[in-house]
Amino acid sequence: MHDEHADFEKLTESLNEDAVREAYKAPLDGYRPGLLPQLLGGTLVWCGNVVYGHRPSYLKFRAVEVIARVPYHSWASAAFTLLTLFYTNEARALKLSAISRFARFASDNETMHVVVISALARKEHPAGIFRHTLIPLFFAFFYFWMSYFLYLFNPRWSLETNYLFEQHAFDQYSLFLEENGALLKSKPIESDFLAWYGRHPRSQYEFFRSVRNDELVHRNQSIHELVLYEKRPLYQ
Repeated sequence: MHDEHADFEKLTESLNEDAVREAYKAPLDGYRPGLLPQLLGGTLVWCGNVVYGHRPSYLKFRAVEVIARVPYHSWASAAFTLLTLFYTNEARALKLSAISRFARFASDNETMHVVVISALARKEHPAGIFRHTLIPLFFAFFYFWMSYFLYLFNPRWSLETNYLFEQHAFDQYSLFLEENGALLKSKPIESDFLAWYGRHPRSQYEFFRSVRNDELVHRNQSIHELVLYEKRPLYQ
């Protein structure tokens, strides 16, 4: 697991380079999810924009990150349920265990996002409990069960919905860095949780840049995991 974390950090750091990031991003820019994921993902993004606005902000990012970590827990729970039913089928168990490993690693990364961004948001802007705590929890509750049942019936639907949500997150962080780069570079960042996770940005700009890169990796990895899942044999 340590090597996996180190590899992930190396990848996200490499994506700081515009040319490297574009080369990594471009092959999946044209990916087209199915109709159901488009409807569900579009609705989720639309609702978030209605409540928190179309422009990126600390408080919007806090809400986004509360929701973004949810599908990874859903996939692990759904895989656990299916393994309980199909544990005698070794090939199917391997398929389910592989996605569970990705889900656990990604959920740890997203947890780091929400903890650190929540601390930054408290410093930058006051936040009401209803709009910025209860509503994100409601969205997260809905998204958890939606992702869970989608995965039970058809993993493709859940992974493609996540692709769309992570694409939205990547776009928002990219815009935030573009519009506020100079200011963010002047703001130092200190976080015990961030240090524990193993990431050491020198400014808020470096932190948000790394989060942007994380979301791009999660976007791409959702489709990579889908392709690997469907290539693995279901029956021996």
